[in-house]
Amino acid sequence: MSTPDKSPFLDDDLAPPVRAFRATLYLAQRLRYLMDERLRADGLTTQQAALLTLVGALGTPSLKQAAAGLGSTHQNVAQLVQALQRKGLLEVRDDPADGRRKLLAVTEASRAYWAARDDGDHAAVAGWFTALSPAELGTFAALTDRLVHALDQRRLP
Repeated sequence: MSTPDKSPFLDDDLAPPVRAFRATLYLAQRLRYLMDERLRADGLTTQQAALLTLVGALGTPSLKQAAAGLGSTHQNVAQLVQALQRKGLLEVRDDPADGRRKLLAVTEASRAYWAARDDGDHAAVAGWFTALSPAELGTFAALTDRLVHALDQRRLP
């Protein structure tokens, strides 16, 4: 049964896999909201930031690779790309090996923007996880990594 400080969405009477799913979904939505609030003043969203982070990590991925990396649709990522292009944070380049394919790249303005705010964002994220001890946080990260890896091995329906 739910206690007053817990959402009925996370009822203790649920089967453990269902409760874990709901808790993860709720946590993801809550964290996304918190980051959206941090980025709002600069006209960015967490999804846009995630795309910039992914492109920065991959170098020059195609739109298809970026969509797969975000676990999103081609159409959704194309909309994110357009918004980030308008803001001068992302470039779309022709693939020299295949002129039909487009590659994504972060701009120097994007690199400078994140360099100026990464420390503050990292500190905020650390603050969101202070309910966990360092050991618990390590365990949480390891378990999350393991679950993500297992899900990535499955074929999507």
